[in-house]
Amino acid sequence: MAGALAGIKVVDLSRVLAGPWASQLLADLGAEVIKIEKPGSGDDTRQWSPPSLPDGRAAYYLCANRGKRSLTVDITQPDGQEIIRRLAADADVVLENFKVGSLQKYGLDYDSLKAVNPKLVYCSITGFGQTGPYASSAGYDYIVQGMSGLMSITGPGDGEPHKVGVAVSDLFTGLYAANAVQAALIARERTGAGQHIDMALFDCSLAMLANVASNWLVGRTVPPRLGNAHANIVPYQVFSASDGHFILACGNDKQFVDVCRIIGQPQWARDARFVTNPQRVANRLHLVSLLAMAFRHHGRDYWLERLDKAGVPCGPINDVAEAFEDPQTQARGMELTMTDAEGRQVPMVGCPIKLSGTPVEYNLAPPDLGEHTEQILRALGYVDSDIVALRNNGTV
Repeated sequence: MAGALAGIKVVDLSRVLAGPWASQLLADLGAEVIKIEKPGSGDDTRQWSPPSLPDGRAAYYLCANRGKRSLTVDITQPDGQEIIRRLAADADVVLENFKVGSLQKYGLDYDSLKAVNPKLVYCSITGFGQTGPYASSAGYDYIVQGMSGLMSITGPGDGEPHKVGVAVSDLFTGLYAANAVQAALIARERTGAGQHIDMALFDCSLAMLANVASNWLVGRTVPPRLGNAHANIVPYQVFSASDGHFILACGNDKQFVDVCRIIGQPQWARDARFVTNPQRVANRLHLVSLLAMAFRHHGRDYWLERLDKAGVPCGPINDVAEAFEDPQTQARGMELTMTDAEGRQVPMVGCPIKLSGTPVEYNLAPPDLGEHTEQILRALGYVDSDIVALRNNGTV
């Protein structure tokens, strides 16, 4: 069965994470993705190890490059630029994450490729976008997490700001970019014309502040760093049991009544300071200290069993190994093993999108550097002698 994006051709000039994350999602959904890599070294993440597979492919590279074919091209050379132009001529999408203006000198910017293919959807991913005072600055996930306000609300209230444990500014942007590409493709069906998509890590990180950003815009009070607590709901945080930690996500007044009953303190639910959520938020410190003392009397599983039985949202804090051992992970197909062209096994995280009519298919394991170079060049009309010449002059 063809994937949802079958027939869509993507030329991916991006590297590291935000761009490859977007193109991997498009590949999972059925698009043909050609990954353009620098001869000899390829995507930077190929060297970001350990850990790596026995053949040397870094785990970091593997996480974002499923479903693609690898073509090595030196875009600084005229022959390399011609290869990209040929690809773009019948492509639907070009994806790139070079600094603003960098591709113009090679004739590979949007305006240049639009002249070759007016229907082209061209997606640029940068740290700060194509406009604004920081447009020319390089964008790094860590820096953007700090500048966007994300780190200011992450970490313990009495400690230093923390970045999130994975590069979420890159990942946010990759997801937004994949959505934007599909929106532009749908618009093209109506208008017949492609367009330029301008994606910025900074913009996406601001957008993903969600309710916290709204709290600032409405209340004009700088949101505090609350550690594992919630800005608008109490009690909604991590608590310590006698043998470990667990999450309590008490979302309404009825659930709070149940919590108080379970811990043997039903009177707290009638206390004027705690009866409604706004009152609990106002008296957060006092209530949390009372709950913290109560929860220390029994183990984690004791509380989780009773809270869950009462319908109060709660859960354990798993490490990554425990998360992958969870039967829910297996039931949802979120761990998989792919076999590459050499018969080697590649463990991967599955795609979370479940489509009933055009399900995700895993057809290509993350490729070796330049694995499909000759195949792709032949499809573009290059003959063997051309390919030998391109290899000899270092173009591919």
